[in-house]
Amino acid sequence: MPIRPSTAALALRRRRQSGRIVTSPAGWAVAEVEAALEVPADPAAAAFFDVDNTMMQGASIYYFARGLAKRKYFTSGDLVRFAYQQARFRLLASEHAGTVTNAKSAALAFIAGWQVEDMERLCEEIFDELMADRIWSGTRALAQLHLDAGQRVWLVTAAPVELGRIIAQRLGLTGAIGTVAEIRDGVYTGRLVGDLMHGPEKAAAITALAAVEGLDLHRCAAYSDSVNDTPMLSTVGYAVAVNPDPALQREARRRGWEIRDFRTGRKAAKIVVPAALATGVLMGGVATAAALRRRRRTPVGPVG
Repeated sequence: MPIRPSTAALALRRRRQSGRIVTSPAGWAVAEVEAALEVPADPAAAAFFDVDNTMMQGASIYYFARGLAKRKYFTSGDLVRFAYQQARFRLLASEHAGTVTNAKSAALAFIAGWQVEDMERLCEEIFDELMADRIWSGTRALAQLHLDAGQRVWLVTAAPVELGRIIAQRLGLTGAIGTVAEIRDGVYTGRLVGDLMHGPEKAAAITALAAVEGLDLHRCAAYSDSVNDTPMLSTVGYAVAVNPDPALQREARRRGWEIRDFRTGRKAAKIVVPAALATGVLMGGVATAAALRRRRRTPVGPVG
């Protein structure tokens, strides 16, 4: 889908004047976006964006955990355990798909006993505090091109859907698809509804959404940084590797997918640690929840 730079430039200029494009140290890529793609008006099309390292610098769930640690929900030791589990998951998930399934009962255990309204409040606070300045301006501008063309734009993330929904709201996007936690009487049980929104689950989710929304996936686009999202990228007609990891970069070149990299040397180096701390934070839930239970007799609950 070729772009006319003048058209994109005008659109971006309008967005910048209205303040709707997030500009931050996470990436200045307006010039590159102006030379990227023009999205034709097509209400039967939509765009699907991964979050971690694609829409934002680093991992959303990692920053969420940092925000919780700052509020004394977790200790620094708990955060280290989160980091270890995430790094291990990142390294093994693409080769050992069973790791995700086996960890299903462990994921999100750390929010057992929390009120849904408190979770949503924390997501809002922590996004504004730790994530807003880490949105990649180049990726956000690409999403805006789809919105300007009358298309819907969805975030697709392994993070809790509540966190994905807050990010989408803050960025003015359509909505979010994420990992769903079981709720009873307004309280999280610590169990999942379905599977982690990871790998093939993302492809299945956007296929189901397309059926409900009347979308033609051949006319849809998907954006991701991770080779684990190859199933999602393969499901749509237009795939873009954004800030790709080495494996996805190789796959994108093999398949002829477009590659967009909004990192520069220093910024790319700075995201290495958060990127390694991605989806697997959910798999550190049991270790953290157990540590919390040893310290507290009652379930963890948000403080006032």
